Amino acid sequence: MHPILKPALRRGWHDLNTVQFGLTPAHAVVLGPVDTATGSFLTLLDGTRGVPLLRDEAQRMGLPEGHVDALLERLTRAGLLDDATGGGPAAEALRKQTGVMDRLRADHAALTVTTSEPAEGARRLAARHGMRVQVRGAGRVGALVASVLGAAGVGHVEVRDGGCVEPWDVAPGGHPVEAIGERRDVSARQLVRAVAPARPPRPDRRRTQAPAVDEGQGEPALSLVILTPRDGLAIHSPDPGAAADLIAAGIPHLYAGVTEATGIVGPLVLPGGTACAHCLLLARTDRYVTWPRLLAQWRSGHSARQIQACDLGLATAVAGLAAAHGLAFLDGELPSSTGSRWEASTPGLDWHARPVWPHPECPCGAGEGGNGKETSVEEGPHDTMAV
Repeated sequence: MHPILKPALRRGWHDLNTVQFGLTPAHAVVLGPVDTATGSFLTLLDGTRGVPLLRDEAQRMGLPEGHVDALLERLTRAGLLDDATGGGPAAEALRKQTGVMDRLRADHAALTVTTSEPAEGARRLAARHGMRVQVRGAGRVGALVASVLGAAGVGHVEVRDGGCVEPWDVAPGGHPVEAIGERRDVSARQLVRAVAPARPPRPDRRRTQAPAVDEGQGEPALSLVILTPRDGLAIHSPDPGAAADLIAAGIPHLYAGVTEATGIVGPLVLPGGTACAHCLLLARTDRYVTWPRLLAQWRSGHSARQIQACDLGLATAVAGLAAAHGLAFLDGELPSSTGSRWEASTPGLDWHARPVWPHPECPCGAGEGGNGKETSVEEGPHDTMAV
């Protein structure tokens, strides 16, 4: 182990014996009392020395025997210590790719802030390289989500969509002007390749694994699917059939998109564990008997053939939030979109969460055992403004 105080956490001394690591309340830690000699010793925790050498340095500084080990344990418990050489073979291989690591250095720093164990940030960053994510939908939101995931180190990012790039699909970080007329999925895949820090790892064709939806031979199983439909209705009222294969295969999936002037991120569906699109549909039908009739009109009406409203700033915010939630899940966390939909409407842009509860009658199984007796907190026909 080569201990290093997490560089991403800025340091400041309250007084001669109290030091604060980090700025924000979510991550700041105040350490004290810290005597003068120990304060000087902290400057040696820069990742260039192993523990035996640090013990020797402490002895030369006059610190008592055992002080280094106690201090390192104290810093580890506080989540302030990283290991410049840890994280396992995959993390070590990543460090040796200097150009790749330089691209991901800011992401690694962020992971060190949100993890407590030494080298856990490096381990999670390296793990992303072997993961496979599929993005279904390559409009303004989907193309940007895919490029962010690829740039953040996810090794396999697939994009699926039909049709060609239209002028209104163009967006910073997404489809460029030059892609107008090209197939959407082809353009989005080119975006991912252009921003990826490294090529995807070669598949291990000797490895056996659980089957995944449309899985190619030797490819890793899908870790996550992000559904980013270009049709606003498909994000406001997702068709359960669009994710039926994911429910059947037990593949986690996240919804994100823009409908009219509202951005939506979520729910993140854990099949059999949290509410799915069918749960949402059943809950709305319970509350509003006219819901199926409205859906039929919305899906077949004249408005379905119009250009979809998609404010560029809102679409960019939705894509960024969706990618962040997806990365948090890939890194082993459960983001707040798990079982909830985050929504914001222009021009106010007040993000708020609407929980989506498992429905007891949904075949997905998340509502079994009485877990889904509460109804979704959702807007409906009777909550709209009457004139």
